[in-house]
Amino acid sequence: MAVATSAVILVTAGYDHTIRFWDAPSGNCYRTVQFQSSQVNKLAISPDKKFVVAAGNGTIKFFDVASGNANPIMSFDGHVGNVTALQFQADGRWFVSGGEDRTVKIWDMRTPTPTRDYDHRAPVTDVQIHPNQGELVTCDQAGSVKIWDLSANSCTHQLLPEEDAAMRSVAVSSTADTLIAGNNKGNVYIWKWVGAELQPIRQLLAHKKYLLKCMLSPDDQMLVTCSADSTVKVWDTTNYSYQLVRTLTGHQRWVWDCAFSADSAYLVTASSDHSARLWEVATGKLAGQFMGHHKAAVCVALHDQQTPSA
Repeated sequence: MAVATSAVILVTAGYDHTIRFWDAPSGNCYRTVQFQSSQVNKLAISPDKKFVVAAGNGTIKFFDVASGNANPIMSFDGHVGNVTALQFQADGRWFVSGGEDRTVKIWDMRTPTPTRDYDHRAPVTDVQIHPNQGELVTCDQAGSVKIWDLSANSCTHQLLPEEDAAMRSVAVSSTADTLIAGNNKGNVYIWKWVGAELQPIRQLLAHKKYLLKCMLSPDDQMLVTCSADSTVKVWDTTNYSYQLVRTLTGHQRWVWDCAFSADSAYLVTASSDHSARLWEVATGKLAGQFMGHHKAAVCVALHDQQTPSA
């Protein structure tokens, strides 16, 4: 019989070679795992909540959530250089990664070697799995946004919205009708899918410094952008308006990453000021603070949905 797993898993990591597990209500760190080989660039939590996955320099390591074992139980080592992007497929059978070695790799959970390897021709900065689970959306330091058809095993779209501006982050709406990409000049580009084609509809100057992350809320009602200007901005996506709702201030340095709660009510952010913060999105109020990293916290992952387990 399946039972519900309701525990909230909140993890942060960064340049101090540690992965920290947090109790969200109290802000207490209840577990610290050493990531010996390098800094941690990206985090992910498997859909079944069994694993926290950390991407570093040349390696992706799986840590068991339930056992408390400090050693990784699986390692995927096909990249050369920093792994900069990481995401699980919806049911957890495979995951995708991207790296500074100019490749996007797809990994089957049953084998330590990639099942597919795409040449991106520039260092990869972000990868998102399309909601149809049959396409990937990626971006790179050369400024391109690419869409890969996994059935055709090829790149079907390539966008270059701005010359001489590295793309940092991409997001796709859960309804698969909107594609968003942000670059290191603080600009955000928004396209609408019309059939199989992408129609540009908006451009925003979201920040005057580097944009480091853009993310849509699970309900698609908000876009969040994180920046080197130490702020986080919340934008209303209703009717493609993309009006600025509020600016979250409090971090003292670059804000690298963010993660929404499943109900879109809360946002966690990670910063070079060594901290992570929990925000109440509707009010902009600080709801929690997570202190303990000794260097920049550059990635965060949150899984607070109930999940069936055997």
